[in-house]
Amino acid sequence: MAIVKMKKLRLMAVRDQKEKLLKDLMVFGCVELREPEEDEFSPELSCRLSRESSGVSEYRAEKTKLQQAIDALNSYVPKKSSLLSAKPDVALEEFLNRESLEKYQDAAERILKAEDRIKRIGAEESRIRGTAESLVPWLSFDCPLETEGTRDSVMTLGACPATASLDAVRQSLAESADEAELFAVSGDKLQHYLVLLCHRSQLRQALEALRAYSFSIMSFSGLSGTAQECTERCKSELKALAKEKKELVAAIESESEFRDGLKLWADRTETDIAFCEAEDKLMGTQSTVILDGWVPAEKLSELEKLLNKYDCAFELSDPTEEEYPEVPVVLKNNKLTNSMNMVTNMYSLPAYNGVDANPMMAPFFILIYGLMMADIGYGLIMVIAAVVAMKKIKPKAGTLAFCQLLLYAGISTMVMGALTGGCFGDMPYRVVHMINPASNWEGLPYLFSPVRDSNAVLYGSLVIGLIHLNTGMVISFVEKVKAGNLLDGIFEEGSLWVILIGGILWGSTMLFAGAPELLGKVGVIIVVIGSVMLLFGAGRHSKGFGKVTAAFGCIYNTLTGWFGDVLSYSRIMALMLAGGVVAQVFNTIAVMPAESSGLNLFTGLAFAVIFVIGHALNFGLNILGCFVHDLRLQCLEFFGKFYVDGGKPFSPLKVSSRYYDVKE
Repeated sequence: MAIVKMKKLRLMAVRDQKEKLLKDLMVFGCVELREPEEDEFSPELSCRLSRESSGVSEYRAEKTKLQQAIDALNSYVPKKSSLLSAKPDVALEEFLNRESLEKYQDAAERILKAEDRIKRIGAEESRIRGTAESLVPWLSFDCPLETEGTRDSVMTLGACPATASLDAVRQSLAESADEAELFAVSGDKLQHYLVLLCHRSQLRQALEALRAYSFSIMSFSGLSGTAQECTERCKSELKALAKEKKELVAAIESESEFRDGLKLWADRTETDIAFCEAEDKLMGTQSTVILDGWVPAEKLSELEKLLNKYDCAFELSDPTEEEYPEVPVVLKNNKLTNSMNMVTNMYSLPAYNGVDANPMMAPFFILIYGLMMADIGYGLIMVIAAVVAMKKIKPKAGTLAFCQLLLYAGISTMVMGALTGGCFGDMPYRVVHMINPASNWEGLPYLFSPVRDSNAVLYGSLVIGLIHLNTGMVISFVEKVKAGNLLDGIFEEGSLWVILIGGILWGSTMLFAGAPELLGKVGVIIVVIGSVMLLFGAGRHSKGFGKVTAAFGCIYNTLTGWFGDVLSYSRIMALMLAGGVVAQVFNTIAVMPAESSGLNLFTGLAFAVIFVIGHALNFGLNILGCFVHDLRLQCLEFFGKFYVDGGKPFSPLKVSSRYYDVKE
């Protein structure tokens, strides 16, 4: 698999055919339009060109309105659907026929009008309830709230903190205003609710005296009658609003028959927006339009067949090296490597002149994931989930890549689980001995066990890491040779391979007692040769003292970098061991009731409950943890050896939909 080669397209067509041409390109779905720069044209042509314009803002407003109507229906009239269900199909001809969808415009407007009124009713209800709550302390006060006093007297309603002593307040008031009186209406844990009566001439002195006790005036502007009468009116208004709200909700519910049509119209409008955005990227004169874009080289024959139906002239050319950063990237995948698109997209697409890492990454990612999870039961759950999802929802693009990755990782997990003898930890062994404590069965057979052979698993993890890292170095070496940088490949990757070979020979004498001593000496010599190559390569572009600093920097970076990279693969053993041990712990807890009280209905039920809850938690943690750590090994250790990122995703003009699956 590789990065798909792209061709630069420049096309000039008559203006009368613009919309039909763009529509056919949209259905074709393999041309990404770009905005041409005016300096790319001759001065004579440039002065006659102008940017095309469209009604994209109108379609965006329409899409917003439709989506709001759909959300309102989903809120007030939820539609029951199965968890795993595919999007309904719609024929392309029907999908692109806008006239058949305009009948839903009135329905959308009715829904939005009703929803807007419901929202305003909610605001009114909140205001009325707030008013009613503020009247509660004054229900026993039988004087109309709008009463302000007489010609010579003033009545003021207010409140002060409950911590204030009313006797002290009254005494202070009497000392400041002898023609004033304070009456308590009610009180609660927070405040005293009071009525102040005083002569108009002493109002200022009375309020000054009460201010020392944090007295605050309470106003009920807009209300008339007693607090009890106002409360009854509030209840009556709330009842009327509730009735109106119920009628509006019923009106929205009656529009649910238009839900599917509104969704279809929303998808169609999304396509209209893409069409208009593409139209905005064109330039033209009074009679022609100019289109620039990118098209996969493998689609040229189909594109030429399409364009030959129009009165147009077009040119196809290879991108120049200066244009590489702007060239969109498409990865050509098969069923195995397509699953890696999810990983690559999470990191970054490769540069157009870079390397598609998916074919090399796929075997390692799937193998390492299986080693980390290593359980037949967990792998079986993953495989079943992936197969059911692909059969039921018929996923595409990123969702399909996720399902494929889940399937392959599940298969790998089952295989590694069979090699390590893990099936929901040691569940088979525990179940057999729970049923028959006298059984001599030792559990599922295994080739190696992360619990019993942890050292061997650790060494194996490091060996896998060395193979993984060296695969990345091989890719880097090949790319340097292709670019004409053979010496860089020899001194950078080649010197490390020489050191590695020497280290293996030297280390074999320490690991194997029967290894000849000469083998170790040869290994040391090879290590020295590789080190000299590495140091010479590091400083060969430097001058003077820079050669020394480059050499020391190379030694430090190589030692720490390679040691850290290889050691990172110990996480394979760590996750395999952690997942297996936690599973065994839950199994041990699950069989405890049966071991202490014997197997019966109660202890069997306790086993089932603890088993399901424990393994659900362990499975959830492992499926995420293994993915994250596997992703780290690929993106940091593996990609760090050769990967050049920064590719722009290919975004062609095409028919896109959220709610429907468009079929040609």
